[in-house]
Amino acid sequence: MKEFWNSRFGAEEYAYGEAPNVFFKQQLDALPPGKLLMPAEGEGRNAVYAATRGWQVTAFDISEEGRKKALRLAAKRGTSLEYLIHSFGEADFPEMFDCIGLIYAHAPANLRPVHHLKAVSFLRPGGTIILEGFSKAQLGKPSGGPQDISMLFSEEELRKDFSGLANLEIWYEETSLDEGAYHKGEASLIRLVGKKPL
Repeated sequence: MKEFWNSRFGAEEYAYGEAPNVFFKQQLDALPPGKLLMPAEGEGRNAVYAATRGWQVTAFDISEEGRKKALRLAAKRGTSLEYLIHSFGEADFPEMFDCIGLIYAHAPANLRPVHHLKAVSFLRPGGTIILEGFSKAQLGKPSGGPQDISMLFSEEELRKDFSGLANLEIWYEETSLDEGAYHKGEASLIRLVGKKPL
């Protein structure tokens, strides 16, 4: 899997564009800046945007090529962030983040709930999780995402994974993506926002 992502991110162009995800940007802009964690952050478009908005950003991914592109984009935008190379399984942070962005952070079905529970454990009380990913209705659509239905999200799965959050909102969204070469066209998404109880 590391080889796959290094190959995709090794190209000159940004695979998913340089602009932040629209939903992530909308939700993040409504929050006061603090400490942000971006798991599976790839080429850094969301992390870099957050850093330009005054967030103290930590990102991680398994791809060294993604990290290079993220740091290049940060320099281009006149900002900086911490970017670590490791998997979600290797991630280990104290309860310290005011926000965690899970933007297309898909994982095999057996790891998904583990990763989501871990993400909640990294969140401070009162902190926010913002998630956007492909729903199971995305299977077969050419606009991106895993072509394994078990790696796509359902509302039921996410409600179970994030049952420890308060003010949990989850909804499906049919939209047209325009995020670089690999997220383009009609897409079936699922979006989530929730807060860790105080």
